[in-house]
This record gives sequence, C-alpha cells and structure tokens, in this order.
Amino acid sequence: MRRAMLTLLSIAIMVGISQAGCGSDSSGSESTGPISRTLRVGLIPNIAPEQQKAKYEPFAAYLKERLGVDVELFVAADYAGVVAALVGDRIDVAYLGGLTYVQAERQAKLTPLVTEIDQLTGTPRYDSAIVVRREAPFQKLQGDIVSAGHSFAFGDVSSTSGSLYPRIMLSEAGARCSVRKMDECPPLARVLFTGGHDATAQAVLSGKVDAGGIELRILRRLEKEGKVPQGALRVVQQRQVQGYPWVMRDALGEPAKRALVDAFTSITDAALLDLMRARGYAAVGAADYEEIRQQATRLGLLATS
Repeated sequence: MRRAMLTLLSIAIMVGISQAGCGSDSSGSESTGPISRTLRVGLIPNIAPEQQKAKYEPFAAYLKERLGVDVELFVAADYAGVVAALVGDRIDVAYLGGLTYVQAERQAKLTPLVTEIDQLTGTPRYDSAIVVRREAPFQKLQGDIVSAGHSFAFGDVSSTSGSLYPRIMLSEAGARCSVRKMDECPPLARVLFTGGHDATAQAVLSGKVDAGGIELRILRRLEKEGKVPQGALRVVQQRQVQGYPWVMRDALGEPAKRALVDAFTSITDAALLDLMRARGYAAVGAADYEEIRQQATRLGLLATS
C-alpha cells in the first residue's frame, strides 16, 4: 500500500512539473510581456487586398521578434470590413485612414498610437490630390472640372485622401455634393466610387472619368512600379492630410500601448521603413484628427447621431 501511494505521489509531481513547463506556448502565441496573446493586425485595402497583405509580411515578422508574440495579418475587402473586425473584437491593432478612424471610434473604444513621417513631405502629413490626364484641358477645379457634363472618381467612400479631401476640394470649388447621396455632386454629371486609389488612377488614365481623387504618394508609387506611365496623370490641386493612424483597442491596456508605440518608433531598418513608405514614426492622439471629424460631419461622411 505504501509503495502504491508513493508511486501515485511521484506521478502527481511529474504531472505538476509537466503542466508548469507548458504554461507558455513555445510558438509565441503566449507571452509574459504586455501583450499576452497573438497580436491580430488589421490593414485597410488602399491597394488590392492580396497585395496589401503580402506587402506587410516583413512588418509582421518585425513585430513578432520585437514583442515576442505571434502576429496575424488581416485585410478586409473594403475599409468598412476593417472597422467591423475592430468592433467585433477580431483584430487588436489596425492601420486606418484618418476618416476610417473617426468613423470607427464611434463604434469601438480605440486609441491612436502613431503615424508615419511621410517620405514626400517629411512630416506626419501627406497629400491628397485631384488628378486629370496629362493632355486634358483642365487647369483648375472651379469652372473647369467643376462644371456641367464632367465626371469624377473617388476611391473607397471611407478613404480620407481618396474621398473626404477630394470632396472638400470640390465643394470649395463650387460643387454641391449631397450629404445623403454620395454619388451626387452637381454640377458634375457623374460620380463613381472605384474602391481604391489604384483603380481611381486607372479610371482617369483610361478616360472613364475626367478627374479623380487619389493619395499622391500612392500615385508616385504606381508610377515607380510602371503601373501608371510617368507623368501620364497631372495634379490640378492637392491638400495636406493628417497621416494614417495605427490604432489599438483600448482593451489591450496602457502597457500594450507603450510597447506598441516603442516598437514603431524604434524601427530603424531602412528597407522596412521604405516598405511602409515612412521615414519614421511619430506618436499621435485623438485630437490630431479633429479637422477630419469636423469636415467629415459637414460633408455627410460621419453620422451625427
């Protein structure tokens, strides 16, 4: 009997040791750091979703090494899909346009973390532009593009530089864009939403529309990649925009916020920064997006209820 009891005690001790050794997942999905599980990262599809996900794989690898957790990338079919994933607790951190962020903060508790220092402007702001074909006769918005019979392309309806700021520029030039029907913007005869900046560039280039709103740095990248011939599209007006925020769900907590901000601002690898079209990163807060909130509300892109 005594021998049997000793045997059972030995087994119990061994099981306890085994369970203690398995308290953390060797795959990295559990961590003793500020982020205690797999970090789920969402990206807006400002280019085709499959290209966007592949583009950010090196960044996912960097975060995994820096934070000691596994990282999963998620790219929705459209901007609203990323917001839905945040609201539904399917992602923890997301890269959003400014407009998408101020729309999302009304549905989920979010904290802005950082934005990139833009490679073109050297600041935390970047350019939204209205473009036409090089040979088009248009020289300005008012009286040229904003006149009867012309057509215009926006990107995704929730895009800051492809929808909100082009709408601001059009309205300042005399367009009477409806706050209820996004595809009505008289005196423009026709307005369409392409779903993305690359598609807007092609719509203008092919002559499908007379002009379109696009993020200028995306246009420059499309030119660099040979997807748009150099100089084939001409800028008639542009406006600076507060940079895309990386945001997190408040539920992650302050230690996670500090760790994530530190991870971004510590990036020094030139290839990784270039991949993410940044010179570096700067911390941001909710107040940095107040202009976007006000303009989006005025133009019907942010519900007041």
